[in-house]
Amino acid sequence: MEKITDINQIKNSILYKVAEYAYEGTLEDKMDSIPYELTDPIVPSFRCCVYREREILRQRVRLAMGKLPSDLHYEKTDNTQIVHVMKSACEGCPIDRVTVTNNCQNCLAQKCMKACRFGAIMHTPTGAYIDKTKCKNCGACVKACPYNAIVDIERPCIKACPVNAVDMDENDLAKIDEDKCINCGQCVSKCPFGAIGAESMMTNVINSIRNNPDHTYAMIAPAIEGQFGKATIPQLKQAITDLGFKDCYEVALGGDAVAWNEAEELLENVEAGKKMTTSCCPAFYNMIMKHYPEVKDNVSTTVSPMIASAKAIKAKDPDAEVVFIGPCIAKKNEVVSRYMGEISAAMTFDELAAMFAVKNVDPETYEGVEQLATRYGKGFARSGGVSAAVLKVVEEKGIETKPSVKICNGAAECKVALQLLKLGRLKEDIIEGMACEGGCVNGPMRQYELIDSKKVFDKNVNVENTEIINTCKENGYGELNIHIHNHN
Repeated sequence: MEKITDINQIKNSILYKVAEYAYEGTLEDKMDSIPYELTDPIVPSFRCCVYREREILRQRVRLAMGKLPSDLHYEKTDNTQIVHVMKSACEGCPIDRVTVTNNCQNCLAQKCMKACRFGAIMHTPTGAYIDKTKCKNCGACVKACPYNAIVDIERPCIKACPVNAVDMDENDLAKIDEDKCINCGQCVSKCPFGAIGAESMMTNVINSIRNNPDHTYAMIAPAIEGQFGKATIPQLKQAITDLGFKDCYEVALGGDAVAWNEAEELLENVEAGKKMTTSCCPAFYNMIMKHYPEVKDNVSTTVSPMIASAKAIKAKDPDAEVVFIGPCIAKKNEVVSRYMGEISAAMTFDELAAMFAVKNVDPETYEGVEQLATRYGKGFARSGGVSAAVLKVVEEKGIETKPSVKICNGAAECKVALQLLKLGRLKEDIIEGMACEGGCVNGPMRQYELIDSKKVFDKNVNVENTEIINTCKENGYGELNIHIHNHN
């Protein structure tokens, strides 16, 4: 047995075993054996003892099966909450937040001491000293030090959360405030111990493939290119059908349809003097609903590309069970909270990779099938891509005056723009909101770092097809109703 010592190894090993047994139809019988299969009986590989390792793996198995962690140390109040803390895996991260480093020059200005309103800093012959009994972690000394010799080290999960939804309980273990959480998944990807995870729908998908193969369809987000070697969308579509799906569709084509509809909606709003936001990113949408409800009426009524694509599949096969595959955890929340009737499940790239591994499918070895979407629909995967597509439709309609766009690259920029909109000070006509910096290509469940995957994506995104409206009409998207009437 190969030792698993890396967090990605742990995650992938669990997903592989769960997928393997789900395809066999033996998962319920074998789920309890998985932690023992993946750990040494005596020597621990990644934690203090084999008993804790097995408990951590047991909780990960539960999440991979779509179950809640059994050690959940807070009461789940929202059935749409996807992201959870595994108590057994959390280290509590005993960090002294504000700390004086060796860069302290013991200067005469003593700006750090003067900045502290709590008398927590004193100067010694060797430099500044912080009295932890008085320190409030306000960070005033950090800003004041001219040498950057004082640092504020936050817990990674807390620092990663853009909406302050992660905190510590009485035992210093991470906890999530469901009322604030937007299920963006940033804490999942940033926790160095893998103590935060997301509920998986992979076993439901595999069961659907086994029990209803003629009506189970996959849809792949455009961000998938660059996540499985150099495999292109055409190759991936063909490879995914070999996992047991009836067919595989491009969500980028749904992006084209969204661009068409959102452009028409935007032009109407501009004429009426009303500001607007995009609705493609579910984490951005959740941010508005939970933290800026005052502007929810400004959200586009056009559904996300995922839902547009699902509607297209359902129009052809009303009995279809539709599965989205992408890098986004928030998409799982979008499914269970808003569109359970339209779409059956959402999976992430790591779950797809596990299914590929179990079935010995290598997408790079396939010749590929036809690709239908435009380069603009594919461009939805990166920051600025939605607005570029919307403006392309405006151009195709022969309108010379282009609406102005506020492109928000990441959650921090989204918050600033939404605050301006809330205060009535937004200059632009529309906000393009992407919770992940760089866009979906940098989603929390990406397979590779952005710098590696983006090279492949940028090369593959420039397909010849550029006419959005004609593409939508040719593929039956022009007749779809992809608007919602409210955002309650």
